[in-house]
Amino acid sequence: MSARLCSLINTELAIVQAPMAGVQGSKLAIAVSNAGGLGSLPCAMLSDDTLLAELNTLSKQTDKPYQLNFFCHTPPQQDHTAEAVWRQLLSPYYNEFDLDIKDIKSGPARKPFTSATADLIEKFKPPVISFHFGLPNASLLDRIKSWGSVILASATTVEEARWLQAHGADAIIAQGLEAGGHRGMFLSSNINEQLPLRDLLAAIKPLINIPIIAAGGISSANTIAEIMTLGADGVQIGTAFLLCPEADTSAVHRRALHDKAHPTTLTNIFSGRPARGISNRLIRELGPINPHAPAFPLASTAIGPLRSHAEKQESSDFSPLWAGSDYRHCRDIPAAQLIAELADGFTSHYTP
Repeated sequence: MSARLCSLINTELAIVQAPMAGVQGSKLAIAVSNAGGLGSLPCAMLSDDTLLAELNTLSKQTDKPYQLNFFCHTPPQQDHTAEAVWRQLLSPYYNEFDLDIKDIKSGPARKPFTSATADLIEKFKPPVISFHFGLPNASLLDRIKSWGSVILASATTVEEARWLQAHGADAIIAQGLEAGGHRGMFLSSNINEQLPLRDLLAAIKPLINIPIIAAGGISSANTIAEIMTLGADGVQIGTAFLLCPEADTSAVHRRALHDKAHPTTLTNIFSGRPARGISNRLIRELGPINPHAPAFPLASTAIGPLRSHAEKQESSDFSPLWAGSDYRHCRDIPAAQLIAELADGFTSHYTP
């Protein structure tokens, strides 16, 4: 099965490194691509200048395929009433830290893919481009495909998988409920419709004729072997790379991954969209799902000063600690070593 995906994305291994905005840049992508997988660069939070610099670095330091990842959300209109309610909810924490809630500055934007983005990256003709929260419009997708780029996109339900196949995706990332970071859901906002990976894979497989990349709770060669027996064409793995030296994972995030003290949960309080991370003080006290969180990505703005203050005190109480449900298997090893170990999953037999 893996040969079909490897042929499509032109890699040695059917392993896609999940793009993880905020905790990685081109260094991790290069290491994974050079080791035979598909390295990924998360682009939605990068300025134009930073994106160009990262693309130049990728082009110089690897001749292997890589992917760029973008968001396809519709930016919300600012709702001042909702923002006022959210700030009021957060005000006790501002008082605790002696911070001025009126002095909130915007953090990094989460930009959707646009024609201006296409103008910026066109000369690089990226080998693979992936999308979260759906796909760009048909004209933009046609433009990308004219470069020879392969299109990947995340599906969290059967309906999303069928929609993506019908609208031009070349392969589907089946994002199980166990996956860390933001849910790729785009046809529905109902969390109760989200399925564990094995159930999602079983439901999608009979209906889809393009390659399926399984994602969520995959951290070992044994898990890969199991998932491949269930009909996946390859795997996408993110959390397992968080402790690699090539990742930019913060000190407080690394400490939480090492401590292994708390479970993961889906929460919307850090961004406004459901995402899986390690439970901390803010999640326990406000969430995990809070109806007052402003629409994605506006919830993050007022969280920023609290996070910054706490992290200076070496506290992760107000940080989004994105991680999949199997994060306790994370290890401090180079990305190339991790890829080599994971590769055994394509040749070994699954043992329960």
